[in-house]
Amino acid sequence: MPKRTDRYRGDVLAGDPRRPRKGAVAEVPLEVGLVLETADEGFCGAVTGWDKSTVTLEDRRGATRVFELAPAAFLLDGAPVTAVRPAAPAPSGPLRSASGSIAVRGARARVARESRIYVEGAHDAELVEKIWGHDLRVEGVAVEFLEGVDHLPEIVAEFAPGPERRLGVLVDHLVPGSKESRIAERVSSPYVLVTGHPFIDIWQAVKPSALGIGAWPDVPRGVPWKEGVLRALGSTEEPGEAWRRILGSVRSFTDLEPELLGRVEELIDFVTAPHVVED
Repeated sequence: MPKRTDRYRGDVLAGDPRRPRKGAVAEVPLEVGLVLETADEGFCGAVTGWDKSTVTLEDRRGATRVFELAPAAFLLDGAPVTAVRPAAPAPSGPLRSASGSIAVRGARARVARESRIYVEGAHDAELVEKIWGHDLRVEGVAVEFLEGVDHLPEIVAEFAPGPERRLGVLVDHLVPGSKESRIAERVSSPYVLVTGHPFIDIWQAVKPSALGIGAWPDVPRGVPWKEGVLRALGSTEEPGEAWRRILGSVRSFTDLEPELLGRVEELIDFVTAPHVVED
């Protein structure tokens, strides 16, 4: 007997339900506000975002969780469904990448240059890949992460930058007088560009509007920033789970703050600049 629906799962934001035929499991395109229930855990919530392999649901109390997009993993009005990412609309003009550049159709990744871009951590690398991944593959630029800016002098020394081997570095919280700015001054050279954004963490480079919040909360000194943010927002998520939701809410460069956009574009230009041989 089909499971009875309740008022929440009948929310008008869910849109028109697509019921599967008897014996079949329907595919339901994801859309923000669509209300789903997980088939195994019974968690019921509205879709707030998704990425290649996961979807984020928010229940009526504001709790959010991330689930895999597995076959028949959800219920819609009590019937099993497979949630899928919506089909992309056909382009009506020049195809744009997530960074806003004109995408090169059918382009294959170039053989990697010797030049590199380093970012501070895995979250930074994932965000750069999501927005600038197409551009970087076309240019043949690899992105690696430092696991902390304290390692930068050793990495620069081992990398041995030169005219055809440039190093670009994106640093969090690069403000005058900070530890990060002092380390940047130690390693800068004509073949090393260290630049950065003023945010405490790369999370802050995502516009609050992309996440449906008014602003990033202030976190008192001495409190781990990510944990403090989640506590202030009333979230019970672990930082890794919260990041998947944040990253899934970023669709293009318009969801990021200009202070990050300009710095990443500057680094790409720096490491791809042609080498000029002086007479």
